[in-house]
Amino acid sequence: MLGIAIFATAPARPTAAAEAPFEPGLMRLAEVLGSLHFLRNLCGEKGDQWRGEMEKLLESENPDPERRARFIAAFNRGYRSFGSTYTQCTSSASEAISRYMKEGEKLSRDIASRYGN
Repeated sequence: MLGIAIFATAPARPTAAAEAPFEPGLMRLAEVLGSLHFLRNLCGEKGDQWRGEMEKLLESENPDPERRARFIAAFNRGYRSFGSTYTQCTSSASEAISRYMKEGEKLSRDIASRYGN
């Protein structure tokens, strides 16, 4: 008597796409935006300008849910990184704002010039 063997195979997983060369820069930009959101509000700026910039980044990238979660995690990491350090605006907080503003501008410019359309 012959037996019939049935093999259940798992559906093939799509291979993860190679990370785009600009991805680390975009994630760092998200982190910088989170840091600026915390620091600028700490130092007297009222509003959600930097959260708004993050929302624009998400809109322009239109990431899948997993990548979106990474963007949000980077933003939150930047925001939280200063929460335990600064409870009031100090000269070093103001200096951090200046550094992050410059870094954010540089990242934006570099990504746009290297990878923009």
